[in-house]
Amino acid sequence: MNADEWNAVTTSEHLSIGLRATAISLALNIALGVVKLVCGMVGHSYALVADAVESLGDVVSGVIVRAGLVIAARPADSNHPYGHGKAEPLAALTVSIMLLAAATTIAVHAVDEIRMPHRGPAPYTLVVLIVVVFIKESMYRYEARVSRAARSTAVLCDAWHHRSDAITSAAAALGILIALVGGPGYETADDWAALLACCIIMANGLLLARASVHELMDTAPAESLLEVVAEAALAVEGALAVEKVLIRKAGPHYLVDMHLEVDPLLPVRDGHAIAHKVKDAIISRQLGVTDVLIHVEPHELCSRTM
Repeated sequence: MNADEWNAVTTSEHLSIGLRATAISLALNIALGVVKLVCGMVGHSYALVADAVESLGDVVSGVIVRAGLVIAARPADSNHPYGHGKAEPLAALTVSIMLLAAATTIAVHAVDEIRMPHRGPAPYTLVVLIVVVFIKESMYRYEARVSRAARSTAVLCDAWHHRSDAITSAAAALGILIALVGGPGYETADDWAALLACCIIMANGLLLARASVHELMDTAPAESLLEVVAEAALAVEGALAVEKVLIRKAGPHYLVDMHLEVDPLLPVRDGHAIAHKVKDAIISRQLGVTDVLIHVEPHELCSRTM
């Protein structure tokens, strides 16, 4: 589904698609987490056990993402006149913090394993990790595609949990391969691999947290979106100039505040009608804008020629 097709569906359909993606994510994380935990403990691979812990932790983050999607889809009410869209970046920030915490925990345990002699990993743990890398990277691509279409930070965070799992699994596979090929003296290779993967996961967690904070702080969107909104307004007959455009993101949608200039000699009723046409024109562009608040002002040049 491309961005235009996504914009054409209703909010309930947005929610349905997002929940479907997270449901698949939850089921996979539970199944893979259990498999990796059992194989890691039996096969003496701490990197695989650490990978399993992250997958099972992703189950909790997946539940948080689902809750964020459900709450964000609720309509505006008297207590939340601008809707509940901020629930999504809040969920995303929580998941980002959990990602950082998981990486830190795994790193601490990896250091402990490096300092303590232990048996090398079993060969079959390498096969398990190769399969996991393929599945996790596939899930990342699927959820990333959904998150781009839905403009959902929460779903993107969940997608990055899959990629971080793929990264740790790939690093663990490399470490296990080195340990198997190197033999005695190389038992800690998978622990070093787990430590390296944690650094990559922390970097991604910080990037995702920053994106969530930007949305919560109502950071302005890309300049291109501001330009398209202004162009849509000026295409309406009677709209003479756009003095100001402010846009903020609320979950998967955008809210627009605009100062629109019209002929000062027009009756209030006509200026109001132009503002309504501008609002409809912007929403019809399928940019993800769900509401436009317009402040009508007299056009300066028209005022000077009166």
